[in-house]
Amino acid sequence: MDFSDIGVWTLIIQIGMIMAALLFAQFMRQSSKKIKNSLMPVAVIAGFILLVIKYIFKGYGIEIINGPLFEMIVYHAIALGFIAMSLRTTDDADRSGGTLIGVKSGAIIVSTYLVQGLIGMGVSLALCLTVMKDLFPASGLLLPMGFGQGPGQANNVGTTFEVSGMAGGRSFGLAIAACGYIVACSVGVLLMNVYRRKGKLTVREKENKAQEYSEGYFEGKDELPVSDSIDRLSIQLSLIFIVYLITYFVTNGLTTLFDALGVGNLLNSILWGFNFIIGSAIAILVRVIFKEGNKKHIIKKQYQNNYLLNRISGFFFDIMIVAGIASIDIEDLSGYALPFILMCVLGGIATWFWLILVCKKVYGEYYYEGLFSMFGMLTGTIGSGVLLLREIDPNYETPAANNLILGSSFGILFGAPMLVLIGIAKAGFDKTVLTFALVAIYLAVLSAVIFFIKQKKNENSEVNVETKEQ
Repeated sequence: MDFSDIGVWTLIIQIGMIMAALLFAQFMRQSSKKIKNSLMPVAVIAGFILLVIKYIFKGYGIEIINGPLFEMIVYHAIALGFIAMSLRTTDDADRSGGTLIGVKSGAIIVSTYLVQGLIGMGVSLALCLTVMKDLFPASGLLLPMGFGQGPGQANNVGTTFEVSGMAGGRSFGLAIAACGYIVACSVGVLLMNVYRRKGKLTVREKENKAQEYSEGYFEGKDELPVSDSIDRLSIQLSLIFIVYLITYFVTNGLTTLFDALGVGNLLNSILWGFNFIIGSAIAILVRVIFKEGNKKHIIKKQYQNNYLLNRISGFFFDIMIVAGIASIDIEDLSGYALPFILMCVLGGIATWFWLILVCKKVYGEYYYEGLFSMFGMLTGTIGSGVLLLREIDPNYETPAANNLILGSSFGILFGAPMLVLIGIAKAGFDKTVLTFALVAIYLAVLSAVIFFIKQKKNENSEVNVETKEQ
């Protein structure tokens, strides 16, 4: 092998560019108070930096970014990040408010996807019937993918729409995801400041760093000792990549089965696009197996380290965001200005008012913490949700941060039907109309879960006591 060949170094060069952009974006954020106060995530800034650089070089006929490779990085990074999150150990005692709060949080997350989907499909169907008859009817479903689930799923679903005939579907989805970050970090901060000036928000004091980074922060009970012959980071990465390898074989097996059943054309591309759901489910199963093995003393030590798994998932999500934004092809967005503006504006407004309604019903005494964390996550990612939450609850004294994580786990289950709905919608105008009706019905079902399933008295008292003590 010729180690000087550019093909050997392509992956390293491209990842090096991503890392350089991340470091430069971090320097910009720390050097500028305006950028820092905007709460714009470093990864988003880095993505736009690379996007600008890409088009500067493109003007001279130089392609410095390998588009297909960046798409591959986005695709794998989102799955690996969610697997790392799903492998984390949980303490039943930490489920503030009980499992029902997690179920309702999951219902809030997916119901917001559905509201965004109705808005998006309403716009795309209306334009198809009036001024943009050639618009891909199901393109509106890229609004919940971009706003609700972020650049990873916007990339995946946009790609499947391209295969089905939507020119520039992937770039359109990624552009919506990028706009979602702007909504989360600018509109979210603006609304927070408005509520703060009105005296409705009380910002909690930050705790001492020495207390925050205690020994328990880095190491759980009965973990492998630091002095062991294998590094803890190696163990975490081994678990993540083993789960991802199993994910590949399971997904491949399912697609073979669907082909045999004659439904492969409908489901297979969506199944591969949502491989992170399968990976998360397998990771949760592995976590349960390890937990039961510990209880029965079959497995002597705890292999997962939550601190390292958090850092690994953060790393994968950061490079996913940078690569996703940098790989946007602006040329592919020509002709999409009207649906893009309508979807983003109406989607942002609908998301805010829907969350006001449901968060007030579910979160009670920590309503504002729940509202802003959910708004940040459901227009950006869980990272932007945490960013907004940290501004008013820096020590995570309320259960709002736990609700994001626990709710996301239940959200995977509630969100599974969206695989089928997306597969139906991409088949044409009539199928998109059918999907619109099915989404409305499913929204009614999840609304019943949110509004009519009562919380047990002891769970309510736990939440109330906890919030009053704060």
